[in-house]
Amino acid sequence: MSADFWADQVVIVTGGAGFLGRHVVAELHARGVAQVIIVRSAEYDLRQQAAVAQLFADHPAASMVIHLAANVGGIGINREHPGLFFYENLMMGTLMLEYARRAGVGKFVGIGTICSYPKFAPIPFRESDLWNGYPEETNAPYGLAKKMLLVQSQAYRQEYGYNAIHLLPVNLYGPRDKFDLRASHVIPAVIRKMVEAQASGAFGVTLFGDGSPTREFLFVRDAAEGIVLAAQRYNGTEPVNLGSACEISIRDLVTTIAEEVGYCGELHWDTSKPNGQPRRKLDVVRAEREFGFVARTDFRAGLRETIAWYRANRSLADS
Repeated sequence: MSADFWADQVVIVTGGAGFLGRHVVAELHARGVAQVIIVRSAEYDLRQQAAVAQLFADHPAASMVIHLAANVGGIGINREHPGLFFYENLMMGTLMLEYARRAGVGKFVGIGTICSYPKFAPIPFRESDLWNGYPEETNAPYGLAKKMLLVQSQAYRQEYGYNAIHLLPVNLYGPRDKFDLRASHVIPAVIRKMVEAQASGAFGVTLFGDGSPTREFLFVRDAAEGIVLAAQRYNGTEPVNLGSACEISIRDLVTTIAEEVGYCGELHWDTSKPNGQPRRKLDVVRAEREFGFVARTDFRAGLRETIAWYRANRSLADS
């Protein structure tokens, strides 16, 4: 039973105050977890060995780590800071897993990224194709840094018998996403541009690329459910995709957001900006088979909720 499993767990959630983290924490509480320890960067700098060691010294009863903390963003900020994104994500993952093992924490749930897949991976992306090529160049440093957490997890299982699992969520969206245009992903960026254009009476909005790439999106509460299900039920060595299995082109996505926002202005595609990976669609069979996860949120319903949250919280979201 879920309640029986979680009743004795003391779970460290890095990034627990962030976009995905808030939803994971809420899901843990809903399942009756004994204690959730939310790790904030102001208290513990997970890039620093001493801080990570102190985290585990401060919480000796911890029985599980869900490692969500990451320095992450859209194409623009990945291009600006490839070195920073590589270093910080690599260090956080490496230190957290090593010190969780040293502290005798029973299970480590590592969260990877769809950006780890090869640029031209066959559609749908299957976990077995993860190593069959180099990632898309604009976010390869981030994707490879996160991929090293998978390597470390498997190496620790082989050498130490340590129970570390690795999940690969597709692009997330939902309330409390990043709406800062410099760092945001495509859905919050387009929503903000259209809402602002509507409010100011601007003639049109400008979008990255030519609209031809495809993406798959997973509502953040579905992602949180998948992570918590895996934390309870999955103990395997192989990585597992978390997605919705619904593929949409960026051009169709923009049109759909315009319809939901009620935006009627012009759309300008800036083809001097990169498209990113040509296609993204996951094979999600393993997640359903191994721990019963199936995404449940209708895409338009998820977009409506995200847009409504943004309209109600613009000053917070824009900052």
